Amino acid sequence: MRGARKPLWGVFPPSRVRIPPPPFRREAFGWRDTWRVVSENLDLVRSIYADWERGDFRSAAWADPEIDYGFPDGPWPVDRTGLAGMAEGEREFLSAFANFRIEADEFREMDDERVLVLHHASGHGKTSGLDFAQLWPTGGACLFHLRDGKVTRFVGYFDRDRALADLGLEE
Repeated sequence: MRGARKPLWGVFPPSRVRIPPPPFRREAFGWRDTWRVVSENLDLVRSIYADWERGDFRSAAWADPEIDYGFPDGPWPVDRTGLAGMAEGEREFLSAFANFRIEADEFREMDDERVLVLHHASGHGKTSGLDFAQLWPTGGACLFHLRDGKVTRFVGYFDRDRALADLGLEE
């Protein structure tokens, strides 16, 4: 029969064709599924900012019990360790401001363990009445180091340009 076409699978129907496994396995080359890890890290940081955008700074469920917590610049240079140290630092800072909120402008996945967030803050000083945005008009940044679904190191910057410079980045 001229012009008749053979089925694409040849002699055997598709249910009987066994495709051999690939000649190598990803694990053999040390490849990891980092996309999933990075995505989970980004999701965690986004959830932290969702609370902060509402002015809710109460939760520390995201933090590792031995978290390194610090702000290398600004009026409150802080370097603390552990949940108690982080809570004390937050209390000191937040006690000076009313209606304080942080809103993310950009999330950057630096690698499979770090997420940088560029943000701007709002609120005003309780005693001075100064608007936070007037004090730091360029906005700030936070660098989150993550491992096993927890933030192990938090570095907050009042000056976004300083954060970018410390990381060797440009805006």
